[in-house]
Amino acid sequence: MKKKIKIFAKEISSIEEEALAQFQSAMSQPFAVQGALMPDAHKGYSLPIGGVVATKNMILPSWVGYDIGCGMCALKTRFSTTQIRKNAERIYKEIYLRIPTGFKHNNKNGRWSYSRIPHTKTLADIFNRNGLKQLCSLGSGNHFIEIGADELSGIWIIVHSGSRGIGHAVATHYMKLASKDGKAREGHFGFKCDSKNGKSYIEDMNFCLEFALENRKQMIERIISLLEEIIPGQRMKDSGFEGLINRNHNHAELKNGLWIHRKGATQAEKGMKGVIPGNMRDGSFIVEGLGNPDSLWSSSHGAGRTMGRKKAKKKLNLEQFRSTMSDIRAKVTNTTLDESPFAYKNIFEIMNQQREMVKTLHHIKPLINIKA
Repeated sequence: MKKKIKIFAKEISSIEEEALAQFQSAMSQPFAVQGALMPDAHKGYSLPIGGVVATKNMILPSWVGYDIGCGMCALKTRFSTTQIRKNAERIYKEIYLRIPTGFKHNNKNGRWSYSRIPHTKTLADIFNRNGLKQLCSLGSGNHFIEIGADELSGIWIIVHSGSRGIGHAVATHYMKLASKDGKAREGHFGFKCDSKNGKSYIEDMNFCLEFALENRKQMIERIISLLEEIIPGQRMKDSGFEGLINRNHNHAELKNGLWIHRKGATQAEKGMKGVIPGNMRDGSFIVEGLGNPDSLWSSSHGAGRTMGRKKAKKKLNLEQFRSTMSDIRAKVTNTTLDESPFAYKNIFEIMNQQREMVKTLHHIKPLINIKA
C-alpha cells in the first residue's frame, strides 16, 4: 500500500497474525491515510489494540471502540511508603467498601455538572437512565486502582477506568447507525465528519471522554479521603488535583486536518505526560511524550496481552500467580487469574521498543492493587 505505515516492534513476528490482518484491513480502506502499530499490539475489535489510524473526513465508532475514553490518571501524594505499607490491609479493604467494582454502581446518584458539556438528545436519554450512579465506579477486566511507590519512594495513586456503561451505550448506538443494517458489529463502518451523524458522534464521544475523566477523578478523591482518615496528619485536599496526569487511550482527535483514531494507544505529544501500565506485579510508568510523527504522536497503552482471558484461566497456575504477587496486597484468586502478569507481554521490553515515542520519568511499583 502506498500509505505511510510504521510498525513499532522489534520483530513483526512478535505481533499475532490476526492483529496484523486487522491493521492491514483498516489501512486498505480508501479513507485511511496513515497508520502505526504500537509494540503492545494484539487482536482487538475492528482495529487491533495498539492500532493508530489517521483518516481524512471520516470518523469510525468501531475504531474507537465500546469503552470510549478508557484511560489512566495518576496523582502523586504526600504519603510515605512506610505509612502505606503499615496500613495496607485496611486501605485495601476500605477501597473495596467505598468504590464499586465490576458491574456494580453507586447506590445514590453522584454529583457532576454535566449539563455544561455539549451532547445530543441521544446521549441525554442514555445518561438519564443511571449515568450519575455510574460515576466513581471502577468496572472490570483490566481496569484497576493502584497505590504504588516510585524510585524515590514517592507514593502515587493510579486509576485505569473508562466511561462505563455510558460509553458502551453510545458506541453501540452509533455503530448501529454506521453499519447501515441496524446492527452493532465489527467492520470499518463510519460517518463523514461533516455529516449529521458524524457531528453527533464526535460530540457524544467528547462527552464520554469528559465523563471518563470525571469518573477517574472522583475515585481518586474518594481514595484520598480514606487515606487521610487512616493516616492522620496528612492532608491532600487543599492541593486538589494539582499535578494530575490524565491520558486516555480509546478516542479520536482532529490534528493537522486528519482524524487520528487511537484504539488502545496513548497520546504522546512532545512534552505531554502520560501513564503506561504494565501488569499487577510490575506496575506503571510515568512518561513524557517525544512527539513522534511516525507513531502519529502516540505510544503503547500497556504491555499487551499474550493470551485471551479464557485461555489464561485454563492455562495459568494460581500458585505461580500468588507467588509472584507476594509483596503486593491484591486480589489473587481464580477470578483474577486472567489478569496475572503471565497473561501479558514483558512491559520492560515494550518500553524499550518505544524509546522513539516516550521517555520514562518514573516507574511506579504497586503496593496495593484493586481489581473487580
